[in-house]
Amino acid sequence: MSRRNWRLPWDEYLATLKPHERPVLPGSPATPDHSTPMRWAYAAVGVLVALTGSLGNAAVTANIPQLAGSLGVTTTEAAWLPVVFVMTNACMNLLLVKFRMQYGLRLFTEIVLMVFLATAAAHLFLEDFGSTPVVRGIAGIAAAGMSTLGILYIIQAFPAQHRLKGIIIGVGLSSLAIPLARLGVGHLLDHDLWRAVYMFDLGLVLIALPAVFALKMPPSQRVKTFEKLDFVTFALFAPGVALLTAVLGLGRIVWWTEAAWIGWALIGALILLTAAVVIEYNRTNPLIDLKWLAGRDLVRLILAIVLVRIVLSEQTTGAVGFLQQMGLGNDQMRGLFWVMLFATAAGTAVSALTLNPTKLWKPISIALGLIAVGAFMDSHATVLTRPANLYFSQALLAFAAAFFIGPTMIIGFGKVLQGGGKNMVSFIVVFSIGQNIGGLMGSALVGTVQTIREKYHSNQLAEHIDLGDPEVVLRLQQLGGAYAHTIGDAAQRQGAALRLLQQQVSQQAQVLAYDDVFLLIFGAAAVGAVWVALNHFRPRIEARRAAHRQAAQAAAAAAAVD
Repeated sequence: MSRRNWRLPWDEYLATLKPHERPVLPGSPATPDHSTPMRWAYAAVGVLVALTGSLGNAAVTANIPQLAGSLGVTTTEAAWLPVVFVMTNACMNLLLVKFRMQYGLRLFTEIVLMVFLATAAAHLFLEDFGSTPVVRGIAGIAAAGMSTLGILYIIQAFPAQHRLKGIIIGVGLSSLAIPLARLGVGHLLDHDLWRAVYMFDLGLVLIALPAVFALKMPPSQRVKTFEKLDFVTFALFAPGVALLTAVLGLGRIVWWTEAAWIGWALIGALILLTAAVVIEYNRTNPLIDLKWLAGRDLVRLILAIVLVRIVLSEQTTGAVGFLQQMGLGNDQMRGLFWVMLFATAAGTAVSALTLNPTKLWKPISIALGLIAVGAFMDSHATVLTRPANLYFSQALLAFAAAFFIGPTMIIGFGKVLQGGGKNMVSFIVVFSIGQNIGGLMGSALVGTVQTIREKYHSNQLAEHIDLGDPEVVLRLQQLGGAYAHTIGDAAQRQGAALRLLQQQVSQQAQVLAYDDVFLLIFGAAAVGAVWVALNHFRPRIEARRAAHRQAAQAAAAAAAVD
């Protein structure tokens, strides 16, 4: 279809479209039958936009220790950077869908991209850390629009019969960001320290911005959607989610009971979110339809999303954190990151190729089962475990991370379409928050349990070290022998041996703590897999029971006639 038709008034343009080319919902672009070169062009821009929206934050998240050193701040201060990104990213989705319906997604994304471009460029001339969270916050706003825009561009690349596969591929692209960032950005930090990250962000935007301007999306229907109370809800909901995000993101680092602001932030989040819920529950046209979200299927979907995001922290926080505790850096884990990258890509491809719209719960159960197997394998780690020992288990987790996400979004879209499309905002907000908050909850849980169990195992191991025990004495002599040629004084050599023994005990306690975390995740994922599987087979079981009841009633009626 000629792109000149895109300039027609909406009603006239709609008349030129075939039924399968028309937009499904207001705010979504039409999907005309493009030529093959145009489909490839849309696919390329979709990949570029999706990675631009996710790769910058992944670069910061994957390199917090290095970034903290190059910025001259503590790890705790640097930990605010990904948290601020999540704050704005999760909250902005509350208005994004309605903005797209009323003004168009492309306009929003172009505005945000230009603001982000100006901010990132200006930051290259700033020398203080104080402006860095501002840049990350704006990046979170930009990513909120760009992730959706990337999916819509990829959908344009597929014919009508394969558009659900386009959604899965578009959503799965964001999963590639973390392994890509771990593989590439570390070298940028080595060359130009903190400026490299912002040059990287700036370069991505400089490529994506002209691509979005050059290859425009087809027109979409625009309807007036905003109401005054929407902004009241946003003014309550956004800071409430931001405070909750700060608590989950920083609580395990500053420790939950040590920082007073954790408690005040939780109180503030509870008050703000409760007020937003009260307003939305009593509205005729709510921004977030809580009554719809309280439906059994939606509650089950939300719980499944949060559960999967929590157990997937076994990879991002658990396995990588374990190897870092063993003294390994990113360069020594490159092989593992390559495995994660290929497994993630494979998970996305297999999810798209095996998609069955009638069995969308099945991939979620399979993903949880794979996570359970991988976590159980990792729960046998020792001080001698190295990246090569984790290739298979981490490949299972990376595959599962990409395998589950597309079907969950399609389940939600199906529920939205069943309701006539009016609950699109509610689903997108819940999906985004479930992804973001679930990931933070997982990291917080893994970090907290690991710290508690490390203290427990340290105490247990220390109680069994008796300096009068012959085996302990022999061990100290062996450790002290390493210093025989450098430390002549026997007392000093004994002290060095004792410190080395304490380090080994601490390292062993760390290993045991991580094993406990992996075992906990195994249990949660296994229970989740069984729960989702039962829900998957529940309709069949109920149908069989109904058929048996009908057969029994028919037999009873026939017997009564006889």
